[in-house]
Amino acid sequence: MTIDPKSILPVLPSKPGVYQFLDSSGRILYVGKARNLKKRISSYFSKRQPGKTAVMLSHAASLHHIVTETESDALLLENNLIKKHQPRYNILLKDDKTYPWICVKKEPFPRIFSTRKVIRDGSEYFGPYTSVQMVKTILDLVRQLYPLRTCNLSLTENNIKKGKFKACLEYHIGRCKAPCIGLQTAEDYSFSISQIRDIIKGNISEVINHLEALMKSYASELRFEDAQRVKEKIELLSRYRSKSVIVSTFIRNVDVFGYAEDNNRAYINYLRVHNGAVIQAFTLEIQSRLEEEKETLLGLGITEIKQKISSNAREAIVPFLPDFPEPGIKYTVPAAGEKRKLLELAVRNAMYYRQEQQKRREEREREKEKKSKLEKVKADLHLPLIPKHIECFDNSNLMGENPVAACVVFRNGIPSKSEYRHYNIKTVKGPDDYSSMEEIVYRRYSRMLDENQSLPDLVIIDGGKGQLNAALKSLEKLNLETKIPVIGIAKKLEEIYFPGDSLPFYLDKTSYTLRLIQQIRNEAHRFGLSFHRKKRSMQMIFSELDNIKGIGPKTKEILMKHFNSIDDIKSAPGQEIEKLIGKSKARILRNHFSANTRNET
Repeated sequence: MTIDPKSILPVLPSKPGVYQFLDSSGRILYVGKARNLKKRISSYFSKRQPGKTAVMLSHAASLHHIVTETESDALLLENNLIKKHQPRYNILLKDDKTYPWICVKKEPFPRIFSTRKVIRDGSEYFGPYTSVQMVKTILDLVRQLYPLRTCNLSLTENNIKKGKFKACLEYHIGRCKAPCIGLQTAEDYSFSISQIRDIIKGNISEVINHLEALMKSYASELRFEDAQRVKEKIELLSRYRSKSVIVSTFIRNVDVFGYAEDNNRAYINYLRVHNGAVIQAFTLEIQSRLEEEKETLLGLGITEIKQKISSNAREAIVPFLPDFPEPGIKYTVPAAGEKRKLLELAVRNAMYYRQEQQKRREEREREKEKKSKLEKVKADLHLPLIPKHIECFDNSNLMGENPVAACVVFRNGIPSKSEYRHYNIKTVKGPDDYSSMEEIVYRRYSRMLDENQSLPDLVIIDGGKGQLNAALKSLEKLNLETKIPVIGIAKKLEEIYFPGDSLPFYLDKTSYTLRLIQQIRNEAHRFGLSFHRKKRSMQMIFSELDNIKGIGPKTKEILMKHFNSIDDIKSAPGQEIEKLIGKSKARILRNHFSANTRNET
């Protein structure tokens, strides 16, 4: 069933209001606003609609409308209906519940604190703030200036008179004036709260002016200690004000809205300017679903932001006029001057936010892709968990000389090079790959257990059944054979071996699982081989230097740390050698190498 315009259009009023398209089950598909309901709704049926709008109309079975007194009422009603019903084809406002607010609680002797949850109980909320640090800075300043209560006691006049409470530590250390036991009047406390409201709103000059008058009054009465305390408050406020971003010398109180868009998203940056300084900034993201005009998106964004912030500005600086300007507000589209600079600042903020969000979406997509690939690895290797943490071991030696081993670590399919480890084989003599593997696997995981580190989701052993069985022996000694999945990969045919299975398992040569295993195995081999080569080179240097009379152990150590090979020492400039070990020992080296060169010729 579809809407019959002939039966609906004649009865529509030419008044401002809100309209709703509903499907056959009564669900709201779309909510819109109009200056003239009859004219706006007629436009849906008088011309061909773009793709998404045409799809929405094809699902619409009925249409409801609500007449409002004014256009601004229609704008507010539309905004509230969208948030309440979240229709499929309306814009999607990004949830801002994670942003912090400053709350002045509605209660006797109000508390002031930060919160991420707005409760409509009559309390005042200032924000939202995109910076937690800004909230902390403001609250720290407030607490330095004014002793306020932090307890959640019910400080009604009756409870205080009955003496239900006792002064706590906050009073004794000077952070509270103890209204709970009647040592501070409600009037005095309320006066502090009113000044705090001014500070949060950015009206710092008014607070400073009052404090300066109070300081002079105390000084004239010879109350110098009180005057000094007030002076310290003035200095605190002045330092805080000096950190504000001054953007204008004459613009006093305006709201600025910058606009940027990207495909089907709009970004509206709000700057609150008070006394020439930016005292609040906030960016709203809107996802468009029916190719709405930018004027519509800006209008919806301004309405949403206005419902969140407390601003008494009567002028709004905008890049273009919204479709439904708010009555009583002067909208300015500046072409030059300081107002234009303010608008450019808001537009830049909107563009920066757009770039940040785009990067975050791309990162989420990459993470999603990584997870999907690792889920394939889990399925291919029949693992109990997604292998987010993989480790691989490889041995390296040349005819039993300088045996070493390497362990590489991959997290989420990416090398975690800071976690790579080299091992010198300590307990094995001669070329024995199996015993070497058994030693390093035991050393690796016994230490991880001792340090209470998280164990890997998969261990890869570079080698066939022999190396795999050697690794299993160590895991069994540590009672980890059932806690860490382990496989071996043989180089020749890229065969995969599982514990307890004598037959190899072959993965598809083009599969991501095999390519990841090969990448990790090759990285372990590269890392181990580079360490082995370095060790052999050091050994060669050490052996050669052993034959030089007058070159002691400390000198050899210095040379070995600085140079990679004997050839590097021979080709190094004399000044470099002298700088390292001194002139006399450098001369001994030169004479030794010169004699060897003559003997060779």
